[in-house]
This record gives sequence, C-alpha cells and structure tokens, in this order.
Amino acid sequence: MTSAISAITPIAAREQVFDRELCTFAICDISLSWYKYRPSLPANATFTALFFISAVTFIIQGLATRRFLGFTIAMILGTLGETIGYIGRIMMWDNPWKQIPFMIQICCLTLAPAFLAAGIYFTLSRIVTAFGPENSRIRPRWYPRLFIPCDILALALQGAGGGIASTAGDNDRTQADLGKDIMVAGLVIQVITLTIFMGLVADFAFRTHNRIRALGNAALDPNYSHLRSSSQFKLFLLSLAGSTVCIYVRSIYRIAELSEGWDGPLLSNEGLFIGMESVFVVISVFLLNAFHPSRCFRAGFDKGQ
Repeated sequence: MTSAISAITPIAAREQVFDRELCTFAICDISLSWYKYRPSLPANATFTALFFISAVTFIIQGLATRRFLGFTIAMILGTLGETIGYIGRIMMWDNPWKQIPFMIQICCLTLAPAFLAAGIYFTLSRIVTAFGPENSRIRPRWYPRLFIPCDILALALQGAGGGIASTAGDNDRTQADLGKDIMVAGLVIQVITLTIFMGLVADFAFRTHNRIRALGNAALDPNYSHLRSSSQFKLFLLSLAGSTVCIYVRSIYRIAELSEGWDGPLLSNEGLFIGMESVFVVISVFLLNAFHPSRCFRAGFDKGQ
C-alpha cells in the first residue's frame, strides 16, 4: 500500500502529519480515503436524478393544489437535501479524499430525512379529524405542536454536529468526534420522536377499532364518510405507514453507522449504505409522492364531505 506520507508536503512529512487533501489516485491508496472506497458513480447519479425528479414533482403538486403546504414544503426541503447529498457523493467519486464533498454529503444525507419526517407529522391531525377526534387521546391540532418542535430539535443537533465536524481539520479527531456525537444525539431524538409518533398512531387505530365495535358507525365522524371509503385515502394511509417505517429503519441504521466513528466498518460499506439509506429513503419519498395527501384528501376534507 502506498505510504500515507507520500501524499503530504515535505514539511508535513517531517512532522508526520497526514493530509488527505493532497491525495490523488496516483499517490494514495483508496483505503486512506474517507470511506475507504470510491463511491459508485452510476448508483449515486441515479439517486441524484430520482430525488431531483421527486423534488420537482412535489413543487408541481404544491403549486397545482395549494393544499397541505406544510407537508409539501417539508418534502421539497427533504428531497432537495437528498439531491445535494448525492451530488456530494458524485464529487467524492472524482476525489474520495476531499473533505468538503464528504461533509456536504454526510450532513445533507443525515439532515434531509428529518424534513421528510416533519412532512409525515403534518398529516396526522388531518387523519384524526377524518375519523373523529373523539377516538384520539390528543386533540388533532396538538399533534404537529408536539412533534414538529421535537423534529426541529433533532434537525438543530444534526446541523450543529455537522457544522462542528466540517470545520475540524484532518488531524483534529477530537472536534470531528464531538461533531459526530452531536449528530448521533440528533438522530437518537429523531428515532425517539418517530417511536412516540408510531405509538400514538397505533393507539389511535386501536381506540378507533374498539369504538367502532362498541358503537358502530356512530364512532366515526359522518362528515367524512365519503373520504374514508375512497380508495385514494386508504392507499394514502398505507403509503404513510410504509414511508414512516422506511424513515425509522433508516434512522436506526444511521445511528449504528455514525456511532462506530469515522473509521467504522459500517461507514465503509457502500452496499449496505445503498440498501439501508438510499433505497429506504427513495421508497419513502416515492410513496408520499404517488399518494400526495392533497390529492388523496381532495376538496372533500376541507368541505366536510
């Protein structure tokens, strides 16, 4: 393996300080790069295109319907973040030793799904209202008030951690590890928030089911019977559940990946990254794009039909 010292200036060499920024394919082994592999250009270009197309589609749907704007804005921010992140990975294909592309992609790909989770949180109050607020332990308007601040906290920690890590020098492991730990803390809060969210959704579903068994259709809001019986609405509920599970599994994976540190085996496994990160997030985005709530609820929700 080419010596790391061959990739540094004569002065740095005498001081035995390694500088990845001076590495090229001609003088450094790929094992000295950030990921210890050269990111796949076809895979990352594909995901860049998929997320960009999704962002454009969300923009078009938002402009066309002008409904569920909170959901739509969150999804646009999330998909644009994913797009920028995969552009960073394409830049790493050109030079996997450069720090700026590495930090662009790790910050954007860590942060972006938090926006997607925020979009999911925005929809729950509408779902509760459609079935009947009496079936929920919490009033519909409180769902976003509870979950969005938690998501903002998770975003803030992940962003702060990414900022601290990105300003660390190549040999400043203390600052880099501090940034990483703060990012992990943000991810942990995100997972806890998603866990509570899924628990409340499950509780709402069981309570609704039990009240229907006891009271029949009287347990449901009659104003939205047409909406509840529509196939689009039912498909939206399934897509929302699938999307939530995808974001949840992905977040657990990222906690495990970053917890191992910058040199951990999970971080250097691109196949696992594509399977647990890229594919799960793409599925989540495509489900919510295909069954956008502005189309699945339609005007019947606003008019109480």
